[in-house]
Amino acid sequence: MASIYVGNLPFTTTDSELRTLFSQHGAVESVSLPADRETGRPRGFAFVEMTQDDAARAIQNLNGQDLGGRTLRVNAAEDKRTGGARDGGGRRF
Repeated sequence: MASIYVGNLPFTTTDSELRTLFSQHGAVESVSLPADRETGRPRGFAFVEMTQDDAARAIQNLNGQDLGGRTLRVNAAEDKRTGGARDGGGRRF
């Protein structure tokens, strides 16, 4: 599976809308639309999981496309990186 980052989304975008958009380029395994912890409002980005080949096709075809008046930024999601020499409190050793 490949994880795709989808940025610059309209705040009104739903997971079913994204699933429909991406399914035009292959099978969508999952869609995640993170929300702000305090307000519960969408954060303007999402992650979509597809097979490697379908993800490459979706990235190529959807990056730079318009959705709801906004230009999408679609690329391969990067793995979360560890904070290096930081502990859980964010202090450097």
